[in-house]
Amino acid sequence: MTELFANAECPRDRSSMKIRPAPHCAIANCIVLLSASLLATPGRAQDWPQFRGPDGQGHSSVRSVPLTWSEDENVAWKVPIDGLGWSSPVVKDGRVWLTTATDDGRSLRALCLDAATGKLIHDVEVFHRDAAGRIHSKNSHASPTPVLDGDRVFVHFGTYGTACLSSEGDILWRAQFEYNHVHGPGGSPVVFDDLLILSCDGADKQFVVALDKNKGTEVWRTPRKHADPTRGTGGKSVAMAFSTPLLVEIDGRTQVISTGADHVAGYDALTGKELWWSAYDGYSNVPRPVVGHGMVFVCSGFESPQVYAVRLGGMGNVTESHVAWSLERGAPLNPSPLLVGDELYLINDGGIATCVEAVSGKQHWQERIGGKFSASPLHAAGRIYLTDENGTTTVIAPGTTFEKLAENKVEGRTLASLCPQEGALLLRTDTHLYRIEEK
Repeated sequence: MTELFANAECPRDRSSMKIRPAPHCAIANCIVLLSASLLATPGRAQDWPQFRGPDGQGHSSVRSVPLTWSEDENVAWKVPIDGLGWSSPVVKDGRVWLTTATDDGRSLRALCLDAATGKLIHDVEVFHRDAAGRIHSKNSHASPTPVLDGDRVFVHFGTYGTACLSSEGDILWRAQFEYNHVHGPGGSPVVFDDLLILSCDGADKQFVVALDKNKGTEVWRTPRKHADPTRGTGGKSVAMAFSTPLLVEIDGRTQVISTGADHVAGYDALTGKELWWSAYDGYSNVPRPVVGHGMVFVCSGFESPQVYAVRLGGMGNVTESHVAWSLERGAPLNPSPLLVGDELYLINDGGIATCVEAVSGKQHWQERIGGKFSASPLHAAGRIYLTDENGTTTVIAPGTTFEKLAENKVEGRTLASLCPQEGALLLRTDTHLYRIEEK
């Protein structure tokens, strides 16, 4: 059941926020705070340069993607990927990049393939470890998604290391941050101006850090301040988290919005100064935040996940003043939310899909899709794509009533998120990368 907090409304004063019509949503009066990745010159619709795409929120501007496929239908190519990695494929200038771990997790590698043919272009060992380290059964040693920026490729393997490669596969710099991420690497990096920004939330320490993207040197580091101080004691779980931050411009200043154990916080992207924070009870956060309607939508993590709508524009502790609503039933632990127009869509780990009104949290519908889910949903060509862990993608129509359009199955496990191309989808399993394309 939806649990609503008081004052479920958008901010009354948006004059200080930089806003534009929500991408891909031709709805009057629908506004969304601008993700900083959209402040740069827009790329081609073919480009998908980071986790969840150009805006970091799962929206694609492609005009056409396949509706149906199977192992025998609409597969343009299917190529094996050595090792195991759950990083999602990213694309720029017709090249696909992803990471993988071979040699039982000891060899951490960056791969580049031709997007049209699937031909392998680069296979670069970025780090080699004497011991792989432990990971969760649903994780890999190569789960963070690369970021593509100009002619640079940034790859991240958690505490195992972070690196910059040229588009020709040369390693330009390496860096490493020591923290105990317990279950292996998770959150992906983001780029803002000349900074590469990471959330590093381990059992022993939690911080957000920015590197000079050209040198790999540390520019700023901000420790987390608001996790429950009793975490890790008395049987209580540690303050680890695995989320990817989101860049948002508010009051003319770009903020890094990052979820961690027991709170979400906004940091000045240039200096790392904490600007605001909002509390919840949860840890091991995975979903990436999304923004729209003057709010950020975040997931609280384990053990009892909830979705919170937090109004943006505040300073300091905004828990009491800026939380608009929360939802418990149907909240995800791993898949990120998806905002399309006035509606927020959720798919939880147990296969329950939910659609609520973004401003109020009022539920429109809730349906059992079935299966188990980790990948984040995609909005492309006017449809929503939901991929489960067993190779099945359910396609639904956006709207306040549930409408299932198709169900498609391939072989293998699928925890990586889909990557759209004009007329095609890139889908990664535990053994292969597919290009799904209507013939």
